[in-house]
Amino acid sequence: MNIGLFGGTFDPIHRGHIALARAALERCNLTRIHFVPVGMHPLKGAQPMATYFDRYAMVALATQGKKAFVPSLLEAPEVDSSQKSGKERAPNFSIDTVRKLKQTLKKIDRLFFLVGIDAFKDIAKWHEPEALLRECTFIVASRPGFSLADVANSLPESLRPSSAVTKPFQRQPAKGDLVLSGVTIHLLDSVNQAVSATAIRQAVAAKRPLGKLLDSKVEEYIKKRGFYGGRGEK
Repeated sequence: MNIGLFGGTFDPIHRGHIALARAALERCNLTRIHFVPVGMHPLKGAQPMATYFDRYAMVALATQGKKAFVPSLLEAPEVDSSQKSGKERAPNFSIDTVRKLKQTLKKIDRLFFLVGIDAFKDIAKWHEPEALLRECTFIVASRPGFSLADVANSLPESLRPSSAVTKPFQRQPAKGDLVLSGVTIHLLDSVNQAVSATAIRQAVAAKRPLGKLLDSKVEEYIKKRGFYGGRGEK
């Protein structure tokens, strides 16, 4: 089976995330996609505004009724004793999450890692990026303005092709498949939506309608809990 892993802050999960997952499902014939809320992000300075379990709850609501979409607790904090001891929780590395999920799969199963192109640009800075690219195939949601050269040049130095190889890529948009030595990347160029978690948080604070941005059940949960500047129920 082809299995997808979609990790993200999901603060909150929105229609753009669901559109990406649906496109990946069809493009790579995925049997299911595990939506994995990030526990502690290793690269982002600002950590999520909503708690881990609230973000997981929003993912569960957004994927409810969608059989191929599975909310996952792979990065759930075991015990939040770090705050009591004054120690910071260790960050969650994608390579560890991938290996943890693969332990539950069969050897013949193929794992695909879903990510947006803005996050993929920093792939060389991730923990053990070469190992991660060996463990799974990447599905990258592209957007206008990015070329195949941008994607290739984002790879770790050991996997990055020479400038002579990438020069023709500069004129080609980031779409289709990028097949290099030891690396295959599937690029989705049809899921670019004008929606972001930042825009949603701003809309909540400004009390603007959210219906076009996220699932109604997620909107209701946000209002009830009073996230992102909302008042919440008394």
